[in-house]
Amino acid sequence: EMEGQQGEGPQSTADLSAFVQNLLSQMQSRFQQMSDSIITRIDEMGERIDDLEKSVGDLVQQAEDDVNAPAPEGAVTPAK
Repeated sequence: EMEGQQGEGPQSTADLSAFVQNLLSQMQSRFQQMSDSIITRIDEMGERIDDLEKSVGDLVQQAEDDVNAPAPEGAVTPAK
């Protein structure tokens, strides 16, 4: 019988179990890191969208103020 070819006996079973446990633990850790990274990016994107909405709102308000502002003396206003 060749060593390492057949996983028989309690020692190789324990080794395999420990290996699988370690692998699962590493995968869980990696998935947690990826999840945290994704959540952080989503939060950052949310903040950027909020800033963008505020900037657009400010621009719309400024445009409305410009349209509603009285024309300076002697200025020709376009016919409606």
